[in-house]
Amino acid sequence: MAVWLLLMLLGSNFVSNSIAYTSHSSSTDTTMHTNNWAVLVCTSRFWFNYRHMANTLSLYRTVKRLGIPDERIILMLADDMACNARNKYPAQVFNNENHRLNLYGDNVEVDYRGYEVTVENFLRVLTGRHATAVPRSKRLLSDEGSHILLYMTGHGGDEFLKFQDSEELQSHDLADAVKQMKEKHRFKELLIMVDTCQAATLFNQLHSPGVLAIGSSMKGENSYSHHLDSDVGVSVVDRFTFYTLAFFERLNMYDNASLSSLFSSYDPNTLMSTAYYRTDIYQRRLEQVPVTNFFGSVMETIHTDSAYQVHQRKNTDLAENKTPLEKSVHHGESTSINYVPDQISDVKTKGQVCPFTQMWSDLNREMEKIGHVDLLVNYGLVLMLPLLIVSAWLSS
Repeated sequence: MAVWLLLMLLGSNFVSNSIAYTSHSSSTDTTMHTNNWAVLVCTSRFWFNYRHMANTLSLYRTVKRLGIPDERIILMLADDMACNARNKYPAQVFNNENHRLNLYGDNVEVDYRGYEVTVENFLRVLTGRHATAVPRSKRLLSDEGSHILLYMTGHGGDEFLKFQDSEELQSHDLADAVKQMKEKHRFKELLIMVDTCQAATLFNQLHSPGVLAIGSSMKGENSYSHHLDSDVGVSVVDRFTFYTLAFFERLNMYDNASLSSLFSSYDPNTLMSTAYYRTDIYQRRLEQVPVTNFFGSVMETIHTDSAYQVHQRKNTDLAENKTPLEKSVHHGESTSINYVPDQISDVKTKGQVCPFTQMWSDLNREMEKIGHVDLLVNYGLVLMLPLLIVSAWLSS
């Protein structure tokens, strides 16, 4: 009998845990999109990789223009171009030979600079496994309602991406980090965009739902630069990023252009490679997803019935009365609100109630204002004072 009861208890516990897990999973799937984050990574360094830093700063400028604030952007780059001795234009970085736009302006906030841009730090940003000394500005503080844009550019190959010519990020490393993010509810949807040679191979190991990935080139293909700046002396932007920027320069944060329109805008003839996007683990149709879901930011809108908040008192003698705004709307008058002091409501009742009732009403009103406990203590002291005087007089 005891064994039977134990089995029933374990079975009920298993069922309850299964129900709880199912309900938690369903609640995660129905979580609303509440915020946006961007992780922008330039994995190269040295002067001849100028274009990779320009790529990253160009995306940085775009997502800020479309509404993602700096505190929700993690920017990782070597940051060795603006003040490089070879730079003819000190403290300036351009992505076009016309030099109309300085990408390295006054409001660039680099979170991971120079030799901080490592595979380890990159994976720590994604998974949130930081040392306690790491400040909040260097953390990806996303949640289960977050849409995250992950952009990476640099030199890559078959299922790897080089970090500053000293180490590599493997495709299974990226897939494992994304899996941890999903299990820890660090995103609702994730868009991974990679501009490297053989970029599509970096997505081979991804299996987490809610992830969309696009790369600038297929396996065996290179990702090419767009044009050379003769003054700077090097190429200043890659083709895939250049045409991505050309698409977004026509938009603002209120446009409803879809991800499908972005992906279909890539022409293999102009890219000189094949842009590949993987959608088998992404639940929504690309035609229904605006690009601003990842490259912009959601704005919280609070609907109110009126422009003012009218305070309603809790007294029973005012329970039947309407607020001045409701009265004016009901009778078709103007919607101005007149402030009526609390003391006026007591004028009507004077002379109609006994003093004890009036005192009790005042007591209730004071209890609502300053709290029951403090009021009882104060009134208790007042009532005890005469008793203490009488007892002192009798003892003398």
